[in-house]
Amino acid sequence: MGRIRSWEVSDALWSRVEPLIPVRGRDSARVYRRKAGGGRKPLPPRRVFEGIVYVLRTGCQWKSLPKERFGSASSIHGYFRSWLAAGFFLNLWRAGLAEYDEMVGIAWEWQSIDGSMLKAPLAREAVGPNPTDRGKKGSKRHLLVDGRGVPLSLVVTGANRHDVTQLPAVLDATVCPIPGGIRSTCTRTRGWRAYPGSQRA
Repeated sequence: MGRIRSWEVSDALWSRVEPLIPVRGRDSARVYRRKAGGGRKPLPPRRVFEGIVYVLRTGCQWKSLPKERFGSASSIHGYFRSWLAAGFFLNLWRAGLAEYDEMVGIAWEWQSIDGSMLKAPLAREAVGPNPTDRGKKGSKRHLLVDGRGVPLSLVVTGANRHDVTQLPAVLDATVCPIPGGIRSTCTRTRGWRAYPGSQRA
């Protein structure tokens, strides 16, 4: 078996992803018949997921997806938007963290928070003037990671929002359960430290 490329989905990964794929609801009392010329048939979920991974790993535009491999780029993008609205990617993140916690253990003792700005010329939400790019429209990603650099939380704001003001929101957005008895404190040199206590400060 050949080496799996970074944008390819292995059978092992797909076996974890497939149970989380959103299923379109249908009325069990109705009989559905496909009309002639009724549009394209639904794409196989694995091909859709592989197309999404390809875009995320290569950084290409949606319209640049290889049609001969994935089919219609607009269809893949449509699935991406509907799966996002259904909470699929958040559930996938949570499932991955749960497996990581079981295998290795989330490194709660030390956590780090940082932000990075990026251009967002077409964005309509979570956007603001970038103070480092002549006030052009931009967004800022505020990321919380554990002691090994595994993402625990992500908040997106306008580029003009300071990291300090978003600290409570980032901590509240942690996507996995925080162990009971954990209390946190922030240090400027090393990051966010958790230690046994009655509650999180």
